[in-house]
Amino acid sequence: MTRSEPPAAAPVRQWLLRPREGVQPTTSTELFFDLVFIFTITQLSHYLIEHPDWRGAGRTGLLLALVWLVWVYTTWLTNWLQPDQGPVRTMLIGVGLGSLLLSVAIPEAFGATGLLFALVYVIVQVGRTLFALWAVQGSPWLVAGFQQSLPWIAGTSVLVVLGGLVDGAARGAVWAAVIVIEVVGLSIGYPLPKRGRSRPERWMVEGGHLAERCAAFVLIALGESILVTGSTLTSRVDLVTFGAFLLAFGGSVALWWVYFARSAPAATEVIAQAGERTGALSRVAFNYLHPVIVAGVIVTSAADERLLREPGAAASTVDVLLTLGGPALFLAGHAAYKALLWRILPTSRLTAVVVLLVLMPIGVWLEVPVAGCAAVALAVTVAVILTDRFRSVARAG
Repeated sequence: MTRSEPPAAAPVRQWLLRPREGVQPTTSTELFFDLVFIFTITQLSHYLIEHPDWRGAGRTGLLLALVWLVWVYTTWLTNWLQPDQGPVRTMLIGVGLGSLLLSVAIPEAFGATGLLFALVYVIVQVGRTLFALWAVQGSPWLVAGFQQSLPWIAGTSVLVVLGGLVDGAARGAVWAAVIVIEVVGLSIGYPLPKRGRSRPERWMVEGGHLAERCAAFVLIALGESILVTGSTLTSRVDLVTFGAFLLAFGGSVALWWVYFARSAPAATEVIAQAGERTGALSRVAFNYLHPVIVAGVIVTSAADERLLREPGAAASTVDVLLTLGGPALFLAGHAAYKALLWRILPTSRLTAVVVLLVLMPIGVWLEVPVAGCAAVALAVTVAVILTDRFRSVARAG
């Protein structure tokens, strides 16, 4: 079935379905659901702060990926369903509660609370998909998609529980396998015997809504970064720490500017007008690329916390990796996002990523102060903003 074809049968619960007309607005129910993830981003940032090594970084990434699956699959569902209708609102509140419990379990997710994290994940993922099948009954193109995805989601959920039952490196390996299977499964359309695969051109996605929802999540992550720096400042208010706070705040503003000043509204328009390509574009842009952007904000938030604690101290290897790596990760994700939507080579962002990577060993070797590393990261990000501005003026002229 293509976007222009009408459904073969009338939906049983038509009142639960969103109309496929224009960009659908984000509702207050969806925004309330998102509030839970402010705490999630805080927990992930603190986990990275408390585990500043390669293992901690890898585990933070795994936890972010699992939480992102919960959020983004729920967001896809509200792309099709009316969030302010009673049953859908109740579902969102339930998933929000489950997501809050996932966040509570994050600090010891690779320890004592790993099984709690796994069980809540299963209840949320499988329960939401079963609800979706009930809600879209009578809509063949939606029912078929959820029927395709349910066995895959149930299978990976079982693996998440198995991961929660083992310890240490084995848990990380099992959960990493879950992420790989989820990515591969969605990429190939959740194939099943005798049913084939679910093709993205049949998903009837309203891409503008998904773009706005993911932009809202990025804004939440940036807001959490500011909260971390503000709370750290309150513990010690002096001239040096206040200067470091301004530097950290400037970094958050710069990342916001890169994403929101021009790209976010334009991206919403591109996705909304992509026609049958909308499903395929949305799959890559929102399921795969946006968690990279969010990861960049989380790493930057951890770097800001270290900056405010000892702005004048010589930067350790960890300090340099966090301070320069956070913006590099953010810019790399955003570069891929722009390349996907506009089919261009985002040279300013790619150049900035290369510069930040090259400066990492130099910063460690010269023992640059933490504040100096933060200033360099801010300068590189501002250079991207200025380059975008000059190009925009040149095109207008």
